Amino acid sequence: MNILIKQIELIDRIDQLIRLQATGTPESLAHRLGVSKTKLYRIINIMKDLNAPILYDVAIQSFVYEAAVGFQFGFYDKETSTRGVNPFVG
Repeated sequence: MNILIKQIELIDRIDQLIRLQATGTPESLAHRLGVSKTKLYRIINIMKDLNAPILYDVAIQSFVYEAAVGFQFGFYDKETSTRGVNPFVG
């Protein structure tokens, strides 16, 4: 179970950096996250399988989203909120 949580945390961190257009090159992103380049691409492919429209922009040397998307994971009270709560942030 701990592996699943770590992967979700990694997806969340990559999502934040993509939104900021601050991932850098795949090599530098993998280094920043403390994973291999191969593992980074596995995670990005998982994100793509979950419909994340990720592209790499050579001009700014960052992964970017081709369209506006959101990522959320967690449980929330349906009575008071329609937004997801991410227990891994903050």
